[in-house]
Amino acid sequence: MFGSFGIMELVLILFIVLIIFGAGKLPQLGEGVGKAIKGFKKSVHEADEIAAEPTAPQPTIPPRSEAASQTTIDAPAEPPGNGLQPPHT
Repeated sequence: MFGSFGIMELVLILFIVLIIFGAGKLPQLGEGVGKAIKGFKKSVHEADEIAAEPTAPQPTIPPRSEAASQTTIDAPAEPPGNGLQPPHT
């Protein structure tokens, strides 16, 4: 499980951790590591569920008919310009 680490190496690492963090902090440290592992497993499981869900088909919009796309304007066409041209003399 730990590769080439033997019992003595693991005991030495645990002893160093005990010296650095102190006996009072070890339960909090273990709790934090446990929550982190639990959250990681939960997010991996949720990602698998999301990937396994089939995607909903996108609704298709029917094409518009040519009669609906053509518009007619009955108003007379205005001359070019802004309509504020001076009178011709």
